[in-house]
Amino acid sequence: MRSCYYPRIRAHLTARSVPVLLFLLPAILLLPYLIAPGTAAAAPKPPGSPKAAKASAPPVIVVGFVGGWVHDYNLVQSEVQLAMKLRTEYPSGLYAQIFENHKPSLAYRQIVRLLDTDRDGTLSLREREDARIILYGHSFGGSEAVTLARRLQKENIPVLLTIMVDSVQKPGEDDAVIPANVSGAANFYQPHGIIHGRSAIRAADPARTTILGNFRFDYTGKPLTCGEYSWWDRHMARQHTEIECDPTVWGRVENLIREAIAGRNFASELSPQDALAAK
Repeated sequence: MRSCYYPRIRAHLTARSVPVLLFLLPAILLLPYLIAPGTAAAAPKPPGSPKAAKASAPPVIVVGFVGGWVHDYNLVQSEVQLAMKLRTEYPSGLYAQIFENHKPSLAYRQIVRLLDTDRDGTLSLREREDARIILYGHSFGGSEAVTLARRLQKENIPVLLTIMVDSVQKPGEDDAVIPANVSGAANFYQPHGIIHGRSAIRAADPARTTILGNFRFDYTGKPLTCGEYSWWDRHMARQHTEIECDPTVWGRVENLIREAIAGRNFASELSPQDALAAK
């Protein structure tokens, strides 16, 4: 009896089960996907997960501003050439970029993006403290470099160095006073012509900012040939253009930037005026 009863049960179950299994098959296949989100949310992050890992350090950020209405890709400009040279010689660990002086918000957003190493959309105290920023510019670009440093100060972001080359103050800005979040500041200028740079800068807080110098250049007796510049630049703003194309000036700018990249602590130094007073 046993031998004839079980075959009939197996035949009965097989015949009835096929349609049921076919009906349930999609749900069975989707079951892992339905369960996974809940279990993943409840599971703790393993130590080796990306969020648990320590965020990488930000690069040294070098931002330059061109003057007037010069385009940021104009290779004639010394500040553009310098940024390109730095990118070539420091292929990793450094970000160097030129911006037009009327696009400061673009530069600011890029700096914040680079500092946000954990990509959570906000800057932590550690991310702000890790900032290593160098700002420089010519003409209106010099004024914009100081203004950007002041904007970063409002966000408690330090700046290693600002460099102004024949800085011309833009309306509504103040390029004479270097904000206290800047460790070191240098000013290169020439005093002649319709357009000429600011002759002196000072620190808002001398205890925190070292003024490296107000370096005067004079081209009246030894004019430079800036042949690749426009007719307007060479004739209507001659001296202002000469300091912009002077390799001596930009060699000194480059040296200061390299020293900042290498870790020179400008804030610990006496300004030239303080050094003379101490003697």
